[in-house]
Amino acid sequence: MAGSSSKPVEGKKKARIEIIPLIDVIFFLLATFVLFILSLEKIQSLPIDLPVAQPPSQLQNPDDDTVTLQVSDQGTCYWTFRKQTEFINIDEVEPRLRQYKTQTAEPRVLVTTDDKAKFGVAIRVLDEIRKAGIKKVSVETRVRPTGR
Repeated sequence: MAGSSSKPVEGKKKARIEIIPLIDVIFFLLATFVLFILSLEKIQSLPIDLPVAQPPSQLQNPDDDTVTLQVSDQGTCYWTFRKQTEFINIDEVEPRLRQYKTQTAEPRVLVTTDDKAKFGVAIRVLDEIRKAGIKKVSVETRVRPTGR
């Protein structure tokens, strides 16, 4: 039979996959990738002067003419002016604000609510402030107990 020989061919070796050099190559590629990624990340910052917190006793000025309007969950308001708090109806807000604006050189209003106040009533109070012509308005974001 031609072409069949029982003797192995001497020049051919069996192919083998060497795992150790493969692991070395993978670790080299991983290390290169990590170093490349770390070199891309540049942290840039801007210098910022943040405000310094003051104790509450220094924040409240006894001569402060700011009016605090607190909207309650029943749709009514508490008017606080010079540490005197009054319960008023929502319809009384605009006339009081107009009177306050004529009496004060620089009228300021702080609008706050209790934890169950309705959003629509707070918006109505902000509209009344706008109708009264007061430009300096602040909205407090922390919750106060009703009437305080």
